[in-house]
Amino acid sequence: MQFVVLGWPDDGPTLRLDYRRFAYAGKFVMSSTGKAVVVDRWDTRSVPLSEYDRGVVAATAFNADRTDASTLWIRYVTVRGDRKGETLGPQLCAFVADAAQGEGYETVKIAVNNPFAYEALHKAGFSWTGETTGIAELVLERPADTHAVRTREEYQAGLDRYRDRDLDDPESAFLTGRENADPPALVVGSGSGSDSDSDSDFVGVMSNADTGR
Repeated sequence: MQFVVLGWPDDGPTLRLDYRRFAYAGKFVMSSTGKAVVVDRWDTRSVPLSEYDRGVVAATAFNADRTDASTLWIRYVTVRGDRKGETLGPQLCAFVADAAQGEGYETVKIAVNNPFAYEALHKAGFSWTGETTGIAELVLERPADTHAVRTREEYQAGLDRYRDRDLDDPESAFLTGRENADPPALVVGSGSGSDSDSDSDFVGVMSNADTGR
């Protein structure tokens, strides 16, 4: 598999994803955000139709903070439905953070709206800042050049925010299973050199709140 930056926000890249297989597919045709993808050229299940970009199994969209040019916000992350559980989302976010360093960014942020996304971003070396957006998303960040310092206290404090909400299964079952746990192992590329065998993954991360981004 290849991890590829298709373009940064000023490049105006677009990406055609099959809406039947990717969450937030419509967000990736817009040229206002940068794009990065995971491509698997050997995937025989790839969509054969010419109207979609072939070989893409995960994608993310991102842009710069409106008031801080040194900060990059990841806006959307989506993993193809039949490829969830392979930690492609966390690996792609870690890849984007590393690539962002080369573009002069110092910090990478993302706002997540569910505990699965929260878990996935911890695998990518992000940690909760203690902040939330106006629509109750938790804001996570990491330096572009390495993973954030992650502690059990920080990790559990964020999970507690989700525990305080009226969530259905499987979210509530997941939260119960993570009680008193340490942050998950880091995936390759997140600054640790270690890998994770966990199959937890996430469908998509949405962060559109008006927080000055």
